[in-house]
Amino acid sequence: QLVESGGGLVQTGGSLRLSCVLSGFTLDYYAMGWFRQAPGKEREVVSCISSSDGSTWYADSVKGRFTISRDNAKNSVYLQMNSLKPEDTAVYYCAASGWEKCPVTPTMVVFGSWGQGTQVTVSS
Repeated sequence: QLVESGGGLVQTGGSLRLSCVLSGFTLDYYAMGWFRQAPGKEREVVSCISSSDGSTWYADSVKGRFTISRDNAKNSVYLQMNSLKPEDTAVYYCAASGWEKCPVTPTMVVFGSWGQGTQVTVSS
């Protein structure tokens, strides 16, 4: 089970930190991803972090503003979001991959376990 938290309403330029806590399985062996889905749009990948070497991947739209991290001791993954923009408004989902390393281009297909999502709203 994956449970996200930390979403909310923030003004343009503000920051939020999303958290995802895993239960029932250990984080140590899985690449973890954050996805988002805006109203009327398809779910898209935001970021991914590998378990094998901690390498990270970011969508171009968030590169330089968002930071993904993991704390295996707490079985948790985080997404620090800075300089938020109205176009970042979406439901954000945490997901666990069946692989230790993030794909070259992460897609939903390789992520088999999903959280329920947390709403992020950025006002202009």
